[in-house]
Amino acid sequence: MPSLDAHPLSIAVDDAIHVSALLLLPQNARACVVLAHGAGAGMNHPFMAAIAKGLADRGLGSLRYQFPYMEQGMKRPDSPPRAHAAVRAAVAEARTRVPDLALFAGGKSFGGRMTSQAQALTPLPGVRGLIFLGFPLHPAGQPSQDRAKHLFDITVPMLFLQGTRDALAELPQLEPVKDALGSRATLALFQDADHSFHVPAKSGRTDNQIRNGMLDRLAAWIDTQKAK
Repeated sequence: MPSLDAHPLSIAVDDAIHVSALLLLPQNARACVVLAHGAGAGMNHPFMAAIAKGLADRGLGSLRYQFPYMEQGMKRPDSPPRAHAAVRAAVAEARTRVPDLALFAGGKSFGGRMTSQAQALTPLPGVRGLIFLGFPLHPAGQPSQDRAKHLFDITVPMLFLQGTRDALAELPQLEPVKDALGSRATLALFQDADHSFHVPAKSGRTDNQIRNGMLDRLAAWIDTQKAK
């Protein structure tokens, strides 16, 4: 179903819950990324839309989707079990829609962490690697590595795309986690970017430049994983 436009879908999380999704599949796509949104904004947030378009520009498909709480217009994020169920349903949908493409999964902040938790509990079928757009290692102002414990139960490769000013992943906490994970983890740092990948004007760079750098690194990493 190659298309330059996002194709709307409805995904059944269970018998009672369905969530919206958007499949963006460029011609001759070589992989598909299942993308979950952050805690405060859904799949249609400009950042998520820009990531999906940027992936398509680089020959990569994406399936981005809502968590149930966002679909229902609620502010409080879903419990982990419900969020994990949504992740699994979205991955299953992607496998059905694009069965011949290499599959990767992850997302922005909360969405990435829920994806990794689901993977740690029971591997997501067909997923060859995880991608984190700002992994939320700890609450702002409360540096800790506790949220990383489940990552050591994951065997597939992981790509961490992180800003050096990310208050939810201070480098003195994040870098030792990356080192302890060994060859499973790749950390790509973006100078002066915060958790939203925003950079101050005095940095001499723009948010768009940071985002393009992220997308280039993401695409190159996917190609490396596919070649293995």
